[in-house]
Amino acid sequence: MNDSNKQVWLILAHAFNMDGQAASQAITDKIPHFINLGIVPIVVSGALGTKDKVVEHHQILPALPVALRFDLRHYFRLRISSRVLYRIVMLAISLALLPFYIIEKFFIRIETSWSWAITAYITCLRIIRERKPVVIYSAGGAYAAHLAAYWLKLRFGLPWVAEIYDPMIFPGQTTNKMRIRFSTWLEGKICKHADVAVWFTQEALARARARHPELGERGHCIIPGGNAPEFTRTPYQRGKHLVIGYFGTLAKTRNLEIFLQGLRKFIEKNPQHAEQIRLHIYGGRVDAISANALREFPFPMMIEQFGRIETDRITGESGRDQVLKRMNAADCLLLLHGTVPFCEEYFPSKLYEYLWSQRPILALVWRNPQLERILRELGHWTASADDADSIVTALEELYVRWMNDDLADSGIASPYTVEASTRQIYALAHTISTQPLK
Repeated sequence: MNDSNKQVWLILAHAFNMDGQAASQAITDKIPHFINLGIVPIVVSGALGTKDKVVEHHQILPALPVALRFDLRHYFRLRISSRVLYRIVMLAISLALLPFYIIEKFFIRIETSWSWAITAYITCLRIIRERKPVVIYSAGGAYAAHLAAYWLKLRFGLPWVAEIYDPMIFPGQTTNKMRIRFSTWLEGKICKHADVAVWFTQEALARARARHPELGERGHCIIPGGNAPEFTRTPYQRGKHLVIGYFGTLAKTRNLEIFLQGLRKFIEKNPQHAEQIRLHIYGGRVDAISANALREFPFPMMIEQFGRIETDRITGESGRDQVLKRMNAADCLLLLHGTVPFCEEYFPSKLYEYLWSQRPILALVWRNPQLERILRELGHWTASADDADSIVTALEELYVRWMNDDLADSGIASPYTVEASTRQIYALAHTISTQPLK
């Protein structure tokens, strides 16, 4: 297909090409698949990621001081090696922005990055006039991409696909009334004006549709999935310990406390198991709740913390490749969901990587039937994220399987792939881009 026959899509995503960022990964991983489908993507993003070398990529800074200071702090941290010089530069920028920063903080108390929508809109005016895209596709994450896309929709009437990563409104989200009003307003505009609106879970879609019935059949649930990891899989072999591996971040709302309570109950019923089971923890900082639970856990020899795995300077093997190998070798992978209302409409992004590993998963799920169904249909364990006894039951089943050497790789490739979700979005966008513009 000649380039002249390909569809140009204008893609707005504040986070793009940012290594390790889930919001970036959700859109960045789709780009090769869009290209394979004959799309010419033009990406407009924030300035924090790496400049893309394959597609046309416009990196822009936000318009107002709150987001501008935030972005410049990270931008210069990656580019100024001297800590002293970095602090001098940021002090000068902070002082220059201070009066305007205070005004914005006082009068516009909404999402930090919202003003990126202003510069994104201005940048896209020129792109639309010169490149004539057939679809505007906003992805986030940050609300700014959807806000800019809404303005562009009003200006040009182009078909608009909005992909909403996280629910915009949920109980206990914030006490900031201005932010709640803004989120409600923007969600309403998406539901009214987007030609296709996509959420990642059925519950998030159902609740958005209930708040905005005008959304109708233009709303869709598409599970984003993950790319297959690029590493050589080695067949599972049982070791002398039953190793439960946790890979990822820990936080106040997603911590190890309840799992350690269940593990403690399980060991107290069978004290000899303490010599056979190990919990391996990989990732960055341990949150305060998890740290306290780890200190109080009465069987410290069962816990091994590995922290963040960095590139091996001797072999050159990346930290990610090392993590994938350790994930592949674990007897079971622990997936934490959380115990806040947000979880009812959310899947942990680590789910897709775990599924690709083909290793058994023990997931602590909170009030999310769709997530439970996905895991159980693929042969994994789920337990309630607020019930230690259900964790004990799952551990008992896991231990029996381990003793019987019955924890081999599933051999089932994950059905939740980036390619599959990209094709679904492409199919939906194709139906609206071929219709006459209003």
